[in-house]
Amino acid sequence: MPDHRSTTALTAPDLIAGADLARPLDALFINAPLRDYGLRPRTNDYTLPVIGMAYIATYAQAQGFNVGILDAEAHGLGVQATIETVNAARPRWAGMNLLAPTYELSARIAAGLDESIALMVGGHHAKAMPTRILADPRMVRLQALVIGEAESRVAALLGDGARRAELPGVMWRDRLLGTTATGIALPGQGGSWLSPDIDALPFVDRAFLPQDPYLTSGGRWKANMVGARGCPYECAFCGAAASVNPDVKIRTRTPGNIISEMNELHGRYDVTAFRFVDDLFLGAHRIIASMMEAFSAHHVGERFVWDATGRINVIARESDAMLDTLVANGLNEVALGVESGSDRVLASMDKRITAEMTLAVARRLLERGISVKGYFILGFPGEEPEDMAATVRHIRHLWELADRLPGSFRASVFEFRPYPGTPVWNDLVKAGHAPEAMLDYNDVDLTEHGANESMRARDEFNFSVGIPFAGTGLAELRATLSTLTREQHARTTEGVSA
Repeated sequence: MPDHRSTTALTAPDLIAGADLARPLDALFINAPLRDYGLRPRTNDYTLPVIGMAYIATYAQAQGFNVGILDAEAHGLGVQATIETVNAARPRWAGMNLLAPTYELSARIAAGLDESIALMVGGHHAKAMPTRILADPRMVRLQALVIGEAESRVAALLGDGARRAELPGVMWRDRLLGTTATGIALPGQGGSWLSPDIDALPFVDRAFLPQDPYLTSGGRWKANMVGARGCPYECAFCGAAASVNPDVKIRTRTPGNIISEMNELHGRYDVTAFRFVDDLFLGAHRIIASMMEAFSAHHVGERFVWDATGRINVIARESDAMLDTLVANGLNEVALGVESGSDRVLASMDKRITAEMTLAVARRLLERGISVKGYFILGFPGEEPEDMAATVRHIRHLWELADRLPGSFRASVFEFRPYPGTPVWNDLVKAGHAPEAMLDYNDVDLTEHGANESMRARDEFNFSVGIPFAGTGLAELRATLSTLTREQHARTTEGVSA
């Protein structure tokens, strides 16, 4: 029988996913909450699963370690509840993925851990600002800061923490001497630590993910998957941009490996819908061609439907025959980084697309019944009021286009916020913006603009550093964001583009 997830209330031990709590816990990996829900309850019902953390936990488990994941965001835990849950579990190690908007909450959790628990951290923020994090007095129990893909190095640390000296990309701080050290790989071993063979990794054990697979409103069980690692593109606002990740080797899983995981998830959980969350599944012709050849051979479209992230400039070059093949193989929705309706802003973002290209690609997808989700950014540095107005018009054009065609279009709009380790962050620092000010993330309450129920599923995304980087004031920007969000919510709930 499929092991479907219960929707009943969880007891405290059930908050820890995937571990055998009857045995000593080698490690507990913590996904910090996006807000302190001890002060205000969470309002969104679902957050993306921490697949990267689950890969680490699954690998460690396969190496014989007893590990679990505490997804404080998924469970809506506050800071103090998270600290108490970790300390009660008494793991040898606690691990955290650090993100810029939630770093302060993560640091508060780290400071509250029992002194017997060693701490390791990773994630985008750890990679972008390792020295700052190692010097933070709240990170006094930090024994290893792991930069990059961490599966094999985390397992090595769990086996013998003293091995950090031979693990490349692992940093730590000598608190007595005030110095920072970095591990150095033994001769010939660097690559195996930093770029694991992703086809050789075990499939993610969904026992570590409390919200995946999940039941969609359409009645299908759906699971999130990763098809590739790394990105060759240079979007200025993205921490995955190739220029700021020279250490990341771009690798794609083989089609057979991906199809095997799909089949396993179907057999175990009755999953018939999938979402590929990485940047490359529909981001390079060679990958699309090889995947679709295998999907056709294995009759994937007769059994499953799937969504994926795509690149507009790549899809623009694909033939009509390939788009028809995507439909036949089960493609349901493509998420596209449209970002702006202004070609000037798109050029400054280094998106390598135009607004007209977006419309052409959307039309080709929508007329085949493939739905499109478009991501947009308001307030990018250098954006002027006329640029933002062009983005609003662009969204409305896409809605109107979808109204005439079989596919649907959803607009997901965000306020720009800078992240350390991105190309635009470096540009803003050079322009005189203080890093401290750009790290002062705060949640934004948009209810004054009438965005109440319409923001329910987006509560986790409303963060800002309170700095107007564009020519439009923040009040006008947020009013525009709220208007677009309310309109999209109405279209979805009323079935205009559902």
